[in-house]
Amino acid sequence: MPLKKYKPITAGTRWRIGNAYAEVTTSTPEKSLLETVKKTGGRNAQGHRSMRYIGGGNKKMYRIIDFKRNKHEVPAKVASIEYDPNRTAFIALLNYADGEKRYMLAPQGLEVGMTVVSGNAVAPEVGNALMMKNMPLGTNIHNIEMQPGQGGKIARSAGTSAQLTNKEEKYAVLKMPSGELRKVLINCFATVGVLSNSDHSLESMGKAGRNRWKGIRPRTRGVAMNPVDHPMGGGEGRSSGGHPRSRTGKYAKGEKTRTRGKGSDKLILQRKNGKKLAK
Repeated sequence: MPLKKYKPITAGTRWRIGNAYAEVTTSTPEKSLLETVKKTGGRNAQGHRSMRYIGGGNKKMYRIIDFKRNKHEVPAKVASIEYDPNRTAFIALLNYADGEKRYMLAPQGLEVGMTVVSGNAVAPEVGNALMMKNMPLGTNIHNIEMQPGQGGKIARSAGTSAQLTNKEEKYAVLKMPSGELRKVLINCFATVGVLSNSDHSLESMGKAGRNRWKGIRPRTRGVAMNPVDHPMGGGEGRSSGGHPRSRTGKYAKGEKTRTRGKGSDKLILQRKNGKKLAK
C-alpha cells in the first residue's frame, strides 16, 4: 500500500505523510449498510464528563460489517474496496448471488471483480472464510472467532494477521500479531489473508488539527498540572513528576494488567514476551 508524502507548501503539509488510497475504488458507501453514530463528547448518561480530551470532530456514519461471514456456500462478487472512518483497515462491498449486499474486512490482494465464499468445504484462498480445522498449517488468517458463531474478534486492524501453527484435537494453535501463542477452538471460523492498509502505522498527521477532526482534544500532561489535579503535578521549577502514574495514582509502567487466574490462562501457551505460562 503506497504512502503519499506531501510537498511543504503549508506548515500542515510539511510533515504530513498520508495514505494514497490506491486500493480504494469508490468514495460513496452503500446506503443500506449505514447507521448513524451519536457522539458522546466524553459524557456519560447523566451528562457528566467521564472521559477527558474527547469532543468535536467530523460527523461520520457507521458501516455495518459482516464479522460472522455466516452466509455459507453462496458466492459473492467484490463490488468495491472502500475507506471506513471507523477502523484502520479497508472494507470490501460484496454482492451475493442472491442479491444481498454485505461489507467485509478487505485483506491484501482482494480486488474488484474477485469472488469470495464462506463455508465448510471452500478453498483456503484470500477472502474466503472457513473453519480452522479445514485450513493448512502456516495459513495467515484474520477476523478470527473465539467461540463458534460469535463473529470475528481477533486480528481486525490494518495489516494484522495470525498464523495457524498447529492443530491439537479440538484446538488450533495460533501465533497472534503480538507474538503470543494461543489456543482457539478449531471449529471457529476465520478469514484467509493479511488485512489491508499495512502501512497505516507509518502515516504522520502533520498538524494537530487533524486530530481535532477525529474528535481528539489536546491532552494536558500530568507534570504540567497542580498537585491538587494530578499525582505528578506541582514541584519547584520543571520537575520530573516522579514515577509515571495515572490521575488516580495507579502506576502507568511496570504493573501487570492481566487478571490473575483468568479462565483463558490455560489456552495461552506462550506470552508475547516469550515466557511460558505455568500449568
